[in-house]
Order: sequence, then C-alpha cells, then structure tokens
Amino acid sequence: MRLLPCLATLLIAGAPVHAEGKCGGDFGRFVSELKAEAVARGHARATAERFFSGVRRDPAVIRADRSQGIFRMSFLDFSRRVISANRMERGRRNARRHDAVFNAIERRFGVPRGVLLAFWALETDYGAVQGDFNTLNALATLAHDCRRPALFRPQIFAALTLYESGDFDPARTTGAWAGEIGQVQMLPEDLLNLGIDGDGDGHVRPKTSAADALMTGANMLRNLGWRAGEPWLQEVVVPRDLDWRKSGLDRQFAVSDWARMGVRGRSAALPVGNLPASLLLPQGRKGPAFLAYPNFRVYFEWNKSFVYVTTAAYFATRLSGAPVYDAGNPDPGLSGAQMEALQRKLKARGHDVGGIDGILGAKTREAVQREQIRLGLPADAWPTRALLEAL
Repeated sequence: MRLLPCLATLLIAGAPVHAEGKCGGDFGRFVSELKAEAVARGHARATAERFFSGVRRDPAVIRADRSQGIFRMSFLDFSRRVISANRMERGRRNARRHDAVFNAIERRFGVPRGVLLAFWALETDYGAVQGDFNTLNALATLAHDCRRPALFRPQIFAALTLYESGDFDPARTTGAWAGEIGQVQMLPEDLLNLGIDGDGDGHVRPKTSAADALMTGANMLRNLGWRAGEPWLQEVVVPRDLDWRKSGLDRQFAVSDWARMGVRGRSAALPVGNLPASLLLPQGRKGPAFLAYPNFRVYFEWNKSFVYVTTAAYFATRLSGAPVYDAGNPDPGLSGAQMEALQRKLKARGHDVGGIDGILGAKTREAVQREQIRLGLPADAWPTRALLEAL
C-alpha cells in the first residue's frame, strides 16, 4: 500500500501527443485503439501486441483515485502525521549512506540533499513502500477513465518505449496506483525524458537503485526550474500588527522589504538582498509563519496539493537542520462539510475555488483572503467559522 496519495494525479506533465485521445467505452476496444496508436507512433506491431497482451482494467485504481481524503487535513495535522522522529533519523542515516550521490547531485543540479530526502521519505518511506499496483494496468485504467486521460494516455506509450529498452516489464513492473514508479515515484514519461543512470550500470532503474532514483528526481526538479544556491522555505517571526493583506502566495516582496516590515528569521537570519518572497501562513496569523522563496514554487510543479507541498518543503528544512516549527495557537479550522459549504458560498460570490471538494487549496485560500478583506476581517487566508457565518 502506498505511503501517501500519489502525486501523479496532480503532476504537471509535458504536452502530450494525442491529448484528446479517446476514453471510456468497452475496455477491449480501448486497448485495440492503444495498439493501433502505438503502431502509428512507430512501434513494431509485434512489440505492441506483446506489451498489451496482459493488460486489464483495475477497479482498485479507480477506488484509490476517488478517495484522496488525506488532502483535507490541515498543515499542522498532516506534517505531524508524516514527519516522525524515526523518519528524521532515517533521513540522517540515508544522507550519510548516500553521501557521494548527494554530493554529486548538489554539484550537478544544485538541489540540496534535504529536499530530495524529504520527497524520498514522503513518497515511499525511503524506498520501503513503493506500491504494488501493476503499472501498465494502472495507466491503462486511468487513461480509459475519462477524468484525466490527457495526463495518463501519453504515459502508456512512454512505458512502451521503456519496455523496448529493457527498463519496463508490463507484467512485473509495479508502483503507485497512478502509475508512478520507483523510490521517488515518477511517471514513465519523466523517467524516459529525465532518467539518469546514477549507479553506472547502463540502465535507469529507480525501483532498485537509490542513485538512479535520486539523480533522476534532482534532474526533474532542475527541469522544473529549481534555482541552485537559493533557499525554498524559511520559518519566520511576524509582528502582530502586520498588514495581513500582504500575506499569501499571490503576493511577493523583496526580503529587504519584509525585514523593514519587522519580519525576521526564527532560527537563522533572512537572506541578504532582494530575493522575492511570499509570506505563507498555512493556518493563519496565529499559526506557524514562513517566507516562501522562488524555489518553493517549484514544489507546485511536482504536486498541486497545498498541504503536501508545504509539508514537503518544511520537512526539507528540518532535514537540513532547521528546528521544529512554532505551531502557535491557530483558530480552529473548518470540518470537511463546513469547508464545502464555504466553497459554495465563495463560488456563489463569483470566486474560482476549483471543485467543491472540502479541500483548502490555493484557489480557496485566495478567495477566502479576498472575502476577509471585503468584510474587514484579518486577511490571513485561514477560513474560520466566523468567516463562514459572516458570509
């Protein structure tokens, strides 16, 4: 069973060929169409027949796709759940064990080891829990399902190319329910385009080789825009009388400006210069506070969940030596049903909150902050019962 909800459902994939590919209908006919498309793409007919010979629809994949309730958790609850003392200690041991690999990564890609260690831990518990879903079945099932075929259909043909090079077995390759493979859970298209042979054996095998998985993950982060030598997230202390309208990921000010507003680093000084940063208040002005730097936005190219991204970035700071956050005393949040009610009210007032799903994502947070400003409430983007009642 996978450690966390898979990120592939939210991953930003490259522009796919045949993004409008057919979905739904009879699964056997759907597979026949995949074979025909494979041949049209230049794959040998006999190869396509072998590759697709045992593929089947997996109902368990659809059930997993429809039950991602963990994203309803708050940042404090989620981070406390996944960042344990044991996982911290194992992270330190893995940093020492793979020191040469991390040194090479830092030289080549500029990605700090703490960042990769956090992803490695959250995705598969350092490789221990990689998922046991047949990958081809998962990809075919999700491509056949009409919710996001444009994301998953291209992954099937990337897996076919990997099969031709000996790096994918349609019968035996397993991973997460959304088709991710390996110790940092990456989709076949990313393995095909960004995969790196980190251990020098001539293959990219992220399931069994930590070096391959970590090198490939670092290459992906650089490809997504990681800026070497810059921070990503830093816990800060914020004045109580700050203009909370300035907070939020959709607003940026230079670090020097934040310093003039009285913001200071909690355990280390703020960076010198004009590096842009946003003030991130995951649970409002009474909870922990962070400055989010440009590299923090790269996390959203890996995953779109606000809670996952903030936790992964914070975990990376912990693995890099930062202390446990000051949790503060935030106002109680809303239940799932209350959050859905809030989203309906926000939508009725013309705000784009995405789906009515009970999840406090970036769009809902922005809408909350706009309504807080309109109503004269502290505009910290944290929804409370008072806001719900005021609406």
